[in-house]
Amino acid sequence: MPEELLEASFKKPGPKQYTLWVDLEYCVGCNACTMACKMENNTPVGVDYNRVIEMEVGEFKDSKEKPDIKAYFVPMPCMHCGKPACQAACPVGAITKRQEDGIVLIDKDKCIGCRYCAWACPYGHPQFNAEAKVTEKCTLCVHRLEKGLRPACVDTCIARTRFFGELENLTKLIRQNRAEKVSLGFIGAKSTTGPSVMYTK
Repeated sequence: MPEELLEASFKKPGPKQYTLWVDLEYCVGCNACTMACKMENNTPVGVDYNRVIEMEVGEFKDSKEKPDIKAYFVPMPCMHCGKPACQAACPVGAITKRQEDGIVLIDKDKCIGCRYCAWACPYGHPQFNAEAKVTEKCTLCVHRLEKGLRPACVDTCIARTRFFGELENLTKLIRQNRAEKVSLGFIGAKSTTGPSVMYTK
């Protein structure tokens, strides 16, 4: 299925939105995706394009009742938003959203390291590289996509909880699997930026 999804996404004509679907039900928080991302992109200590955080959802009102609480490990790549707040905040036009595939990229040659993008992003994704004095972010491994490969985090996931593809194709796959989309407060909630990454449980 992942191979068919990848092929269908690459072959879809016209503008598209590449993105990720993460099934939180099976993520074990091993951070293999984080390590694979660091190796693939050669990022320094403190710069992580793919952080994994832990979140609790639900309520625990009465100790006599069964608590309605669940904890999730949540990978946090760039959301490659439809209306990126980081792009709007950049004073030098260093951030672009590619029309052909919806990937949001930072031009390091133009970046002045002001970090306005990091402050503007509601997901806290852009990372400041103090050594290079520029801001960096997840590119969905665009250099791998150009070779017909999936992002490193997707290929490395030991629990196979991450899927890469075109937004419409991934949405169809989610429906076929009857997966339930999850809202984790700032993730999955209504957002003016239109995040493309999808989470299910």
